[in-house]
Amino acid sequence: MSEESGKKKFRSAAWFGRTDKDGFIHRSWMRNQGWPSHVFDGRPVIGICNTWSELNPCNAHLRTIAERVKIGVWEAGGFPLEFPVMSMGETNMRPTAMLFRNLASMDVEESIRANPIDGVVLLCGCDKTTPALIMGAASCDLPAIVVSGGAMLNGKFQGRDIGSGTDVWRFSEAVKGGTMSLQQFMEAESCMSRSGGHCMTMGTASTMANMVEALGLGLPQNAAIPAVDSRRLTLAHEAGRRIVAMVHEDLRLSRILTREAFENAIRANGAVGGSTNAVIHLLAIAGRIGVRLSLEEWDRLGREVPTIVDLMPSGRFLMEDYFYAGGLPAVLRALGEKGLLHKDTLTVNGKTIWENCENADNWNSEVIRGFDRPLVEHGGIAVLRGNLAPDGAVLKPSAASAHLMKHRARAVVFENIEHYQERINDPSLDVDETCVLVLKNCGPKGYPGMAEVGNMGLPPKVLSKGVTDMVRISDARMSGTAYGTVVLHTCPEAAVGGPLAVVQDGDMIELDVEARRLHLDVSDQELQARLANWRAPETGIRGGYQELYVKHVMQANTGADLDFLVGCRGSEVTRESH
Repeated sequence: MSEESGKKKFRSAAWFGRTDKDGFIHRSWMRNQGWPSHVFDGRPVIGICNTWSELNPCNAHLRTIAERVKIGVWEAGGFPLEFPVMSMGETNMRPTAMLFRNLASMDVEESIRANPIDGVVLLCGCDKTTPALIMGAASCDLPAIVVSGGAMLNGKFQGRDIGSGTDVWRFSEAVKGGTMSLQQFMEAESCMSRSGGHCMTMGTASTMANMVEALGLGLPQNAAIPAVDSRRLTLAHEAGRRIVAMVHEDLRLSRILTREAFENAIRANGAVGGSTNAVIHLLAIAGRIGVRLSLEEWDRLGREVPTIVDLMPSGRFLMEDYFYAGGLPAVLRALGEKGLLHKDTLTVNGKTIWENCENADNWNSEVIRGFDRPLVEHGGIAVLRGNLAPDGAVLKPSAASAHLMKHRARAVVFENIEHYQERINDPSLDVDETCVLVLKNCGPKGYPGMAEVGNMGLPPKVLSKGVTDMVRISDARMSGTAYGTVVLHTCPEAAVGGPLAVVQDGDMIELDVEARRLHLDVSDQELQARLANWRAPETGIRGGYQELYVKHVMQANTGADLDFLVGCRGSEVTRESH
């Protein structure tokens, strides 16, 4: 640590603390915004990484949150500078926001490293922005704190609460099944999304906000305060103050994102009934910070944890109710009291995770249940293996149907999403509720980007019988707001010649969640013969980021990051400007 005039010399001093030509340039051009000379006096420069965008409705309120962060930074003696990075809204982006998670992480990483930033506040909301910002910041390993945007208020329709995403799937199936009119379906639109914020179900956005808090990257209650609750602005203000202190303490991400922190997050995900997408995102974040994490940890650590949060899509309530009940601190306290929490892991406020939650109250035992009456006895994420998924596949038990957790039936196969769309509504499709729907070529390379299409809508001829669930298998993802007995992330994916690629109509498939088994009932010789004759599908991608992505994206079981992005590269700039 070097000292000058009694002040700690920060990273930004290499830009603003010099008396030569380069220092003149850096300060002079910044002065065109009206900054006075004293802001360049050696105080820490705090970058506010904002994913605000009007094209991303979940993050459209982040400008207001950024202003509150700035107030906190100024109060604590820092110099806040806001900068934009790519914003990924799941609701609007095509072909899928997941295609751009890694691109946004590159934007974040290079923006932090290239600029005079000593610490960073990461503003995120809609689900891919959260892992993208953490991944990018982890690759630089500067002090960083996350402020999530918060969930929308509960949806209200026809006198009851409705949940974003979850009830979209229900309503859509009801229209197909003839139990809901199209007019009612259209009326529900504005009733579902009635305030700023992201999905108020335990979808991926809410799940990742919980993961932020469980990892120690956000202040207590970051996960659950509604977007429009004034306490969200208070939290942003406090985060601005805290990041300045973190810079003075040199509290870097690598001190927080330890293996024990990831284990806490995995258990928390099981307890809250979190999204399967958290698996991919935490694997990718771990890869960036240098922590060895695998699918096996997800299965082992999550299997012993009951789901105690009764929230859609697994249960009844919504994020607003979760916050009023006590939020994640109440859940973490319950885990800690059962010996399922590493209590000494450090968090961004300088306290341990246990210090942050040991006195947390549970104000509603219907929303946050006790361990003696869980929503699902064995929560977490089930990792399945077998000749159909040699490198693993995942299923969310809390969102699945109990009667389908052990099932053997014939496959109805769709070669890609377009083939599914062509066939699924055909009255002559040979399918009934006992069949297994199989969707191929929707993984990281095959879609590309691994879209949220794994929770395939059921055939109308099945829906008309009142059936609401079937076993579905794919190499795709599904929205965290979705539900059903859905096997996802099958690895290797079909587009690289995984066994899923050669499943045929009429093949028998066996699913046994308790035994963690996913088996295609054909002989080894037949399977090898089919694979030998398999040919990769033509992607039609020519140039640009998508070609780069397809060439370098890894499989879902390792986080679907780009291979050249794995690892922490630090914050050092290799060459100065001239």
